[in-house]
Amino acid sequence: MQAKVVLRSIGLLLMMFSTTLFFPLFISYVYQDGTALTFWKSFFIILASGTLLWFPLRHEKRQLYHRDGFLIVALFWAILGTMGGVPLFLAETPNMTFTDAVFESVSGFTTTGATVLEGLDTMPKSILMYRQQLQWLGGMGVVVLALAVLPVLGIGGMQLFKAEVPGPIKDSKLTPRIAGTAKALWSLYLGITITCAISYRLAGMDWFDAVGHAFSTAANGGYSTHDASFGYFNSPALDMIAIFFMAVSGLNFALHFAALQRGSLKVYWLDREARCYLGLMIISGLVVGAHLYYDSSLGFSLFEAMLHGMFQIVSFMTTSGFISTNFFEWPGVSPILLVFIGFVGGCAGSTAGGLKVIRVMLLYKQGQREILNLIHPNAHIPVKIGKEVQQDRVISAVWGFFGLYVVSFVIIMLLMMEFGLDQVSAFAAVAACINNVGPGLGDVSTSFKTVGDGVKWLGCLAMLLGRLEIFTILVLLSPRYWRY
Repeated sequence: MQAKVVLRSIGLLLMMFSTTLFFPLFISYVYQDGTALTFWKSFFIILASGTLLWFPLRHEKRQLYHRDGFLIVALFWAILGTMGGVPLFLAETPNMTFTDAVFESVSGFTTTGATVLEGLDTMPKSILMYRQQLQWLGGMGVVVLALAVLPVLGIGGMQLFKAEVPGPIKDSKLTPRIAGTAKALWSLYLGITITCAISYRLAGMDWFDAVGHAFSTAANGGYSTHDASFGYFNSPALDMIAIFFMAVSGLNFALHFAALQRGSLKVYWLDREARCYLGLMIISGLVVGAHLYYDSSLGFSLFEAMLHGMFQIVSFMTTSGFISTNFFEWPGVSPILLVFIGFVGGCAGSTAGGLKVIRVMLLYKQGQREILNLIHPNAHIPVKIGKEVQQDRVISAVWGFFGLYVVSFVIIMLLMMEFGLDQVSAFAAVAACINNVGPGLGDVSTSFKTVGDGVKWLGCLAMLLGRLEIFTILVLLSPRYWRY
């Protein structure tokens, strides 16, 4: 492992991140909300930290190995989560502890959307926009952004790309050069964000809310500028726009790229993962909507029931975490179904969290194969997605990921129970964090404000595990990783 190259790279990335504070600083001057000094202080603290790491090692430009990429990404996300909390910690409003500031920052960067804040409607505009921006930066990954705009890093881009980008897209580049791939991804991401913001504005939001919610929607993050989230607007038009863009952001960005290149929407229909994703989303939304409509205690009309049902299903499946109504007060199985649909998540190569649809499909196909092998012990039965036979190495990797996911989930849940959460709240808290969904049930149905610091730090760990898909973090715990 090349420690000097790793530290130099992290320093460069921190210096780059410090420049992103100029946007909330601009918002502070526009709205005169009194937080400009806070952002100037934060800018110099983060810039100085990055400079101190980079400057002494600025001439270390050796090629990165795979193990260096894992360490850079894991350390950077941990450090970024901490440094991202600096403006929140220094600000007079909200008055946050160090733990709360780091939790809010990590939740933003990992696009989880779990929050410890209340009273958003009266909070300084620049702080609100900063939270939204954190999610937008984390959605496609600050490291991938660095590969797009800072090819002068002088480090091996593919190693960082594989450690950062979620899902099986890791091994496929959209363009011949990795910097070109990163630029293509960010161009698509920016285009979706701008289109979403304009749509929100035309449907009734002011520009501040439109841009802030577009940041969060494109990232499938879930932070809002209002305590009531989308319920604040009480607008079916806005809900339907959010449903569309959440679903779009939950699709594999490689499909968006291919659809634009070929000028055809047929690309989405031909992709089995996309069809499964959309089919499961629509069926689940209709089931929840029907349940809400036929429950007379809620008093929803058919349109309201279907809209709320579809909105919350899409929100949870894409791990956005937006709320159009108090779903945790719904009777019956609907709230539990929402939590479990969050386990599935979106497509690989999207901004959504969760296990990813393609992995769930492969787990199901492998289960089918095992049953058939019991009936026909000597038969060779391949696992196929469409007409493509999946290699055993891919199946093994998916099972390995799932096994580590379950073990990590159980350990963190048990530790949260030791810190005082009941079983339902602990299960929902881990599900909300490791799947990067945000809302939960029980004590964490609206926020993590009332839980202890121990639960919040465990939540930060779960969010990082979910965002970096388990392996990137857990590989660092292997003694063999550090052996050479």
